[in-house]
Amino acid sequence: MTTKKTVKRQGFRTNENIVYPAHGVGRIVDVETQEVAGMKLELFVIDFDKDKMTLRVPVAKAASVGMRKLADEATVAKALETVKGRARVKRTMWSRRAQEYEAKINSGDLISIAEVVRDLYRSDAQPEPSYSERQLYEAAIDRMAREVAAVEKTSESEAQRKIEKLIEASPKRRRAQQEEEEPREEAA
Repeated sequence: MTTKKTVKRQGFRTNENIVYPAHGVGRIVDVETQEVAGMKLELFVIDFDKDKMTLRVPVAKAASVGMRKLADEATVAKALETVKGRARVKRTMWSRRAQEYEAKINSGDLISIAEVVRDLYRSDAQPEPSYSERQLYEAAIDRMAREVAAVEKTSESEAQRKIEKLIEASPKRRRAQQEEEEPREEAA
């Protein structure tokens, strides 16, 4: 087996984990040159193992499409702190909120994704979420867990358990649940 030398372009290097906004964490496996319409084009070859997908991104367009390095530990800590906050659910129509959540997930911004996880998380004691709500939550927690796992060098399932434990243990979340339950008891 021949080992390829590390190639560096636009601050990214081969065998480095990166975040592509629309797909989450991937690994740059190569930088290749292709001829397109008579012009030579340098492309990052990004492998998304979990999705069984390979993406080719022009090196020159990497920044403009929002490709970025993994979050640093301080950003991960801020994201984990964000999920512990009290859920902020706007009183707008679900379709509008769903679009906003989708935009946050696809922004690739770890803090925005953490906000979606916080807002859509449901404990076992809460009513069952709708199908679309559950889909958005799972997309957000999956994106967040993949990046946390890559930064902390753990498995995705460990990262997801850690995130959900933080949410459940949050005093703000428990207080909010108690406040929701109290009015129902008075009405009975």
